[in-house]
Amino acid sequence: MTHPTLAAQVIDIHKHYFLGGETVRALNGVSLEFPHGDFVAIMGSSGSGKSTLLNLLGALDRPTQGEYVLGGKAVSQMSDDELSSIRNQMIGFIFQSYNLIAQYTVLENIEIPLHYRKGGSAVSAADRQHVQDLALKVGLAKRLDHRPFQLSGGQQQRVAIARALVNNPQIILADEPTGNLDSATGAEIMEMLRGLNAEGRTIIMVTHEPDIAQQAKRQIYMRDGKVAGTGIFPGHGAPLAVHGS
Repeated sequence: MTHPTLAAQVIDIHKHYFLGGETVRALNGVSLEFPHGDFVAIMGSSGSGKSTLLNLLGALDRPTQGEYVLGGKAVSQMSDDELSSIRNQMIGFIFQSYNLIAQYTVLENIEIPLHYRKGGSAVSAADRQHVQDLALKVGLAKRLDHRPFQLSGGQQQRVAIARALVNNPQIILADEPTGNLDSATGAEIMEMLRGLNAEGRTIIMVTHEPDIAQQAKRQIYMRDGKVAGTGIFPGHGAPLAVHGS
């Protein structure tokens, strides 16, 4: 049963890969709810299943078994075109490696999701103003004609954040968003994510850094493809609670 106040929900999700004649069980019966306005950090060692879970939440892959409900709709019942459309409209992606197109300017990189939404058509004057407003919001208004190689790591991640926001998604998925940044720049990026969450956006973030995870409202710990524990750090209203050790 789904809940109307949830941004996303996974119900007994399994994800298996078949490699070299063997079955790799990346996820093994994961059930989680992500309320609207949530800010959650997913943690775990390499191979714990956290990145696989993020890919499924981003509708970049489909589960082997179980159900994923996004915006109140079961993903398993969507065609590939429907899935692509809802992914473009509802989800913004932020990656550790930024994933910017080297030959594109800041302006052009931010615009990319708009072109997908419009089926490759040119963006309108209103859309272009929206992109410029986002660049201003992330502190890049004077860098619109720069290309990625002319930007610092922190500036490239700001471009990625603006790109993630351009279609006004309800959910932001961040995969190690501070992983390639120094601590000061990482703190700036986390401040931006906290601000986006304060605006009402749901933030689901994978990180291996405990100090970064503590800045989320709650944490989910993955181990061997399962949820090993959940918690809320002090300062967000409840003590940390971990189980499954």
